Amino acid sequence: MPDTMLLLEMLLLLVVIGGFAGVLAGLLGVGGGIVLVPAYFYAFKTLGYDGPQLMQVCLATSLATIVVTSVRSVLTHNKRGAVDWGILRGWGPGIAIGALVGVLVAASLRSVVLQGIFGGLGLVIGAYLGLGKSSWRLGSEMPKGLARAIVSPMVGFLSALMGIGGGSFGVPLMSLYNTPIHRAVATAAGFGVIIAVPAVVGFLFLSVEDAPPLTLGAVNGPAFLVVITMTLLTTPIGVKLAHGMDGARLRRIFAVFLTLVALNMLRKALGY
Repeated sequence: MPDTMLLLEMLLLLVVIGGFAGVLAGLLGVGGGIVLVPAYFYAFKTLGYDGPQLMQVCLATSLATIVVTSVRSVLTHNKRGAVDWGILRGWGPGIAIGALVGVLVAASLRSVVLQGIFGGLGLVIGAYLGLGKSSWRLGSEMPKGLARAIVSPMVGFLSALMGIGGGSFGVPLMSLYNTPIHRAVATAAGFGVIIAVPAVVGFLFLSVEDAPPLTLGAVNGPAFLVVITMTLLTTPIGVKLAHGMDGARLRRIFAVFLTLVALNMLRKALGY
């Protein structure tokens, strides 16, 4: 059993990270998972819970948080008329299928492999956020037909593997296909719900070896409750910021932060 001071330090960390994740969910549509997964990993490992399936617990707990955060975010954005429900209806089924497949794959991988995947994809997302230009376009509207049938499951699959919402892949995708940035951020919050709900259901049935206390399936209850309390408070702040500012500079700052997090995760995966 970890000592009381260590538990309090980890509680404070999760409170701060939860507040930050909520702002990011509203501001960038990223669901907070890109911050929560490494935070959970650090907290659990520091407390001495370093089992072979620790990353599965981090991914599942992050996705459980994203269910609530993304619902809160999409409802708040919808009050401003920013959510494109047509995109959500068309892309939702494929994204959900991809998320379920992602859970099945994640359940079979070693923690170190999932760390490597998170770090590698995190670097890609960070590079896009930092170096991507708003003028880049692949088309005038979101893909339909066969292209949508191929790409939509990939969004769900990769997001579930990383334990993140749909914004990290959804916002760049929609922006590249001529969706205005505020509409892309709002709609990506809906992607997060579609990804997280089936993924969490799948993770609830996963048996985890050496899991932290009060873990149901792969979802840790205390970590979920602490973080979700904060994200519910701070997500509307992010939404307000998203509709009232040019996020280009903030995107670049977050890109640097994400790149450092991803590099650190890769370092751990390589055993350094």
